[in-house]
Amino acid sequence: MANIKKLAILGSTGSIGRSALEIVRRHPGRFKITAIAAGKNKELFRKQVEEFKPKVISLTDEKDILELKRGASYSPKVCFGNDGLLEVAACNGADMVVSALVGASGLAPTLAAIRARKDIALANKEVLVMAGQLVMEEARKNKINLLPIDSEHSAIFQSLVGHKRDDIKRLILTASGGPFLNLPLKKLSGITPKQALNHPKWKMGKKVTIDSATLMNKGLEVIEAMWLFDMPPEKINVHIHPQSIVHSMVEYVDGSIVAQLGPTDMKGPISYALSYPDKRVDCGVAPLNLCKMDNLTFIEPDTKRFPALRLAYAAMEAGGLMPAVLNAADEVAVEAFLRREIKFTDITKIVKTVMEKYQKQKSKAQNPKLNQILEADREARKMAKEIIKKGIQ
Repeated sequence: MANIKKLAILGSTGSIGRSALEIVRRHPGRFKITAIAAGKNKELFRKQVEEFKPKVISLTDEKDILELKRGASYSPKVCFGNDGLLEVAACNGADMVVSALVGASGLAPTLAAIRARKDIALANKEVLVMAGQLVMEEARKNKINLLPIDSEHSAIFQSLVGHKRDDIKRLILTASGGPFLNLPLKKLSGITPKQALNHPKWKMGKKVTIDSATLMNKGLEVIEAMWLFDMPPEKINVHIHPQSIVHSMVEYVDGSIVAQLGPTDMKGPISYALSYPDKRVDCGVAPLNLCKMDNLTFIEPDTKRFPALRLAYAAMEAGGLMPAVLNAADEVAVEAFLRREIKFTDITKIVKTVMEKYQKQKSKAQNPKLNQILEADREARKMAKEIIKKGIQ
């Protein structure tokens, strides 16, 4: 019988955090919540605190967390803001930290967790996009397990088990293609946020859903895979797979392809990461009925329709700070699109323009430190906001 694994969750009220807590709820003999942090969804957070009674809790605003503490049925340690995230990440007693924050905000807390020698269940792909070399060096140095929660990276991780690295020919990440896979190109500029948030297969947060519609999400995942699996970009391919049944594949030098299949439910990869390396757990997802499955189709991505994918490979080729610049510009552009300040097709135009400007003006450090990465993130956000303010050319 496996020991009870103590968990800290960064982003407990988001979709990944809620799914992780569902698994904990189903298996109280396997998992215990030690610390949780969230943003501003204080009502859901209050319910989570009362149900799981973690020792350490954190919200963005001091006022909110103090109000929650006054009404709590027990006396947890409370913290707030960025310092609160770091406190939860390095919480004494936690065995594993679920890194499920969205965007660049997850980088410093995840590094803090690694340096505190906690295993990481990583859903926050931006951590490796921005600082892959630094994060992986810290993970090796502190001898921790860094386990992917993204369905694609979990699929590759599972497909690599029992195989030799030298036998790998390539990694194949699958993508659903999002809601606009077959929409005429001339109609893309008229897409509304509501339409872009209507993903045909997955239920995710707003940022990830928009990135899935542009395929930027897959571009970020390619960068993540490069670091996570120590694989050069030319050995990482993307296939559009509208059915989202095959979550990703590994092709070996003898022609064999090992794939991981499963339902379109994030509780599968989350439960695998939480339970690793012990026995898998029933995570409550409906089984995949192969006999009732439609045909499985795979399509090469059209970079005219999905220029974000081309930008991600360009960022990898440039290396250094460019992936952080790509990510920062995308975060700003997606927020602007959700506020209806720019068109859907402007998202990748803004990212491309910021990358080109940064390449001309800024340092091309190939082994950047954390302060350089965070500065590049700030600069890229500033550039993106200025471009939006002036209007897209």
